[in-house]
Amino acid sequence: MPSYIGTATSRVDGRAKVTGTAKYAGEFGASDLVYGAVVESTIPKGRIVRIDVSDALRVDGVIDVLTHENRPHMAEAPGAWKDEVAPDVGSPFRPLYDDIVMFNNQPIALVVADEWETARFAASLVRVDYERAAHATDLYAVRDTVRDLQKPFKSSKPRGNASAAYAAAAVRHEAEYYIPIEHHNPMELYASTAVWNGDGKLTVYDKTQGVQNVQRYLCSALGLSSDDVRVMSEFMGGGFGSGLRPQYQVVLATMGALKLQRSVRLVLTRQQMYELCFRPATIERLALGATTDGSLESLTHEAIAVTSHYEEFARDDTTWADGLYTCANTNYSHKVARVDLCTPSDMRAPGATTGVYALESAMDELAVALKLDPIALRLRCYSEREQGEDLPFTSKALRECYREGADAFGWDKRSPEPRSMRDGSELVGWGMATGVWEALQVPITARITLTANGHAEVACATSDIGTGTYTVMAQVTADALGLPIESITVKLGDSTLPQSPVEGGSWIATSIAAAIGTTADAVRAELLRRAQQMPKSQLAGMSPDNVTLTNGKIVSKQNPSHSALIADVMRHGKMDRIVQETTAKPNDIGKYARNTHSAIFAEVKIDEQLGIIRVTRVVSAIAAGRILNTKTGHSQIMGSVVWGIGMALHEETLIDHRFGRIMNANVAEYHMPVNADVHDIKVIFVDERDDIINPLGMKGLGEIGIVGVAAAIANAVYHATGKRVRDLPITLDKLQR
Repeated sequence: MPSYIGTATSRVDGRAKVTGTAKYAGEFGASDLVYGAVVESTIPKGRIVRIDVSDALRVDGVIDVLTHENRPHMAEAPGAWKDEVAPDVGSPFRPLYDDIVMFNNQPIALVVADEWETARFAASLVRVDYERAAHATDLYAVRDTVRDLQKPFKSSKPRGNASAAYAAAAVRHEAEYYIPIEHHNPMELYASTAVWNGDGKLTVYDKTQGVQNVQRYLCSALGLSSDDVRVMSEFMGGGFGSGLRPQYQVVLATMGALKLQRSVRLVLTRQQMYELCFRPATIERLALGATTDGSLESLTHEAIAVTSHYEEFARDDTTWADGLYTCANTNYSHKVARVDLCTPSDMRAPGATTGVYALESAMDELAVALKLDPIALRLRCYSEREQGEDLPFTSKALRECYREGADAFGWDKRSPEPRSMRDGSELVGWGMATGVWEALQVPITARITLTANGHAEVACATSDIGTGTYTVMAQVTADALGLPIESITVKLGDSTLPQSPVEGGSWIATSIAAAIGTTADAVRAELLRRAQQMPKSQLAGMSPDNVTLTNGKIVSKQNPSHSALIADVMRHGKMDRIVQETTAKPNDIGKYARNTHSAIFAEVKIDEQLGIIRVTRVVSAIAAGRILNTKTGHSQIMGSVVWGIGMALHEETLIDHRFGRIMNANVAEYHMPVNADVHDIKVIFVDERDDIINPLGMKGLGEIGIVGVAAAIANAVYHATGKRVRDLPITLDKLQR
């Protein structure tokens, strides 16, 4: 029977999505359903002196207005509001907890009505008086007040003496790079439908990347029993990190259902989603010192990123060079600047997307100073071992990424001088950069139910955030049990299913594949035990390692003629099903570094008169171990590249710092790439065998595709124009300065 792993398998949930039978959090109904609308603060900092809901309550159809004065009971201890990915330092935001306003557009009331339009109208009638306080939302304005992390990253220890080595270096480069706030804009709006079941129990349909995380959070924050709350999220219209933590609408919808004892649906507007989470604005300073032949002698990478006043959010921007380049003298520093905004959040490849942009831009500038080809510089500094802890890699095919990517792009035809390549009236630029991400695995549990009719169900509480988890689970289960993929049913996104962490960090596919493998082993062992109890069993004396499952049979590996039909085995054992459940933990691989790597090559064409930039070609060569599904994997990398184009040229959240209010909280003025901005994207999966990281040799794909893309484009813009723009996004006005 053919293997599904490693093939271009279409999504098993594709039909449900294209026919509309897949239901999302804001689409579930109930006979007693009512609708919520959020009232938001209009100041960035201060306190509520008076909140008048009388006009709203007089509107026909309005049922109630919840504020901090009349909400249901909620936990007072900040620790009760911490979810599994909450920052270690600080107190999480508690919606409607008290009269304190910590950021503009903070939710301060929930209007509940029998129609959504009624709730929205009534919300506009709530009147609030405030006591204002001084605020600050500009990173540069608070730069002098930055502070060290209260819980620093483990990998940020200095090596050697970076400052002395930099001062003595023959060739030096120092510069500052800026990445603005960027916002998640997933297609699906954040929504929760809290269904009151009539017996005091709730089923909460929520847009989330972790149903069990939300379930535990609601129980802890609202004082509920775990038996009273079930959280469901079978489909999600994009998360990209924005759904790792429970968002405030799930608390408000649940509180509304508890108070009214009826079902409540709350769907946030696109504008309201801009006050949930974002990639933090970051200032990155790089100082590189090298010999005249390009060997790195000194590397300093410092980052300053915004966080809220109530939590210390930080992701490691600064140590990614340790997995790429050899350097004896390094110094890494990550600091935070507190501003009056909501807490930032994880956003595709957090830390690496921003930090590697700065690192790879600086490496390109160093290559220019050395008059060295950018690939040649990177190969000169190539690290065969992870530098921070001096560890070998489980695998590292980055050299092959450079080679295969350069060959596909035609890099050898590049003229090195800026402004030396043209296409008619347009300047042509070619740039490249490196990408790196972690290859992680987390504990997770899978349950397999195999029935006598040759069908199997695989279940886990994990999520499918659009990356293809349904399909990967079906592929791995089909191969492990020797069944056609059409005979596999996948259950996920339900808090009552076997344990799963949140889906993020590119760790779910590798983790759930490992759990399915160990669970299938348990199924096979049970089938073998039962088969050996049959009269004149051909499998007597064999161990589970000596048999395999294929085409509805349990078969000897040494002698395929020795077999037994699974249906006969189960009939003889008087079983209609076999159920096994196991937990897989990360491989104990000892002292190894585990990473994915990439090489990105970008071509830009720039109108010399107008400064309009087009990204006409991108080649992304990815080394991420074994690729389970080349079709969905290709889609992941293409989407990441498009996002990298947005980061380089389009995306920027604009805040009016006088009011601490976002000015472009919509998809019309928050610019993202559209079809006309996206041209030829070629994805190459570099063959990378990894026998150490896990049994299937997988590493994960969700993050690596975006890392380095913005730098490759920025480097191409410099090559085309001779002008280095270090603050993103690169817009035509910056080229004209």
